[in-house]
Amino acid sequence: MPEHATPLRRGWTTGTCATAAARAAAEALFGREFPDPVTVTLPGGQTPAFALAVTERGEGADGPWTAAGVVKDAGDDPDVTHGALVRARVWRGAPGSGVSFRAGPGVGTVTLPGLPLPVGEPAINPVPRSMIAQALGEAAREAGQPADLVVEVGVENGEQLAKRTMNGRLGIIGGLSILGTTGIVVPYSCAAWIASIQRGIDVARAAGLTHVAACTGDLSEKAVVARYGLSEQALLDMGDFVGGTLKYLRRHPIPRLTLCGGFAKFGKLARGLMDLHSKRNSVDFDWLAGRLAELGAGPDLIAEVRGANTAAQVLGMADAAGLPLADHVAELARRAAQDVLEDAPIAVEVLVTDRQGRIVGSAPSPAPGEGRGPSEAWEG
Repeated sequence: MPEHATPLRRGWTTGTCATAAARAAAEALFGREFPDPVTVTLPGGQTPAFALAVTERGEGADGPWTAAGVVKDAGDDPDVTHGALVRARVWRGAPGSGVSFRAGPGVGTVTLPGLPLPVGEPAINPVPRSMIAQALGEAAREAGQPADLVVEVGVENGEQLAKRTMNGRLGIIGGLSILGTTGIVVPYSCAAWIASIQRGIDVARAAGLTHVAACTGDLSEKAVVARYGLSEQALLDMGDFVGGTLKYLRRHPIPRLTLCGGFAKFGKLARGLMDLHSKRNSVDFDWLAGRLAELGAGPDLIAEVRGANTAAQVLGMADAAGLPLADHVAELARRAAQDVLEDAPIAVEVLVTDRQGRIVGSAPSPAPGEGRGPSEAWEG
């Protein structure tokens, strides 16, 4: 986690903002004034209040409607939706219909199976739906009205913002997802990223894919696509979260897995580390020197590697000496990954790339009966 002189400020999810906007709109639909600020109840019992940025009333084909908007504050988290206007428009539904949801401008629609919502539904996740339904139910009870309401959730400029998320490869088309499980954004939390990886695995399994690639970044993703021609749904933007990716695959296996990433990051995986972020786990030059010694490097090269500044520099030294260090690291990384996967029916291979995105090392999955090989040397 980045170092900060003061504690990081938490923020609110799009689901919380949509709930606040919907509650305000519902109260106005029932004949009251728009509550400003409007208070909502989160899953953990907290009751934050939100100022309204927009209020509207109108008449449509289904009768009168009201709408409200809340500007999302993500706190100190670098969230793509920070500052976005989250809107909710509410009108009466058919008697006995309960609360139903629509995707407004900037909110996507589910087009692929595997997500926790059926195909064709607005991308408003289950917890935000529950929060919104609860808020509308409370507003209806207080007004002595039935909670038969339609709520349309939108996000201003959401379709453009969605291009900076993983929604496209998850089959969410036309905008953002309305997210949140606690209603609160924790700055620099890995939870949202890991959740996106998990949904990517779910979509790949539902599509019947038998080969997926988990990559640490754009260059490694391009390398694996060039090699295998995988579809977008077969690509998992793993980032630094190899541990979270492997643990979910262990419980939800896909027959073939390619892990592709840079030499420095996979040098950490080869040591058995499951968080590849540079601020949490650094390159271990003594460890790399030990691996070169296993490959027959002489004392001068080993000493030079111990004093190196970057992993790329070490890789260059190994190449100049004709020693297959990238292949060796790839094999150790493959064994580390296989140990996390345990006995899951997954054939794992590892591809290692350099800084230009070229594949410089590889470790194919072993043939049936060959086993996984020893892993005692990881931290040696």
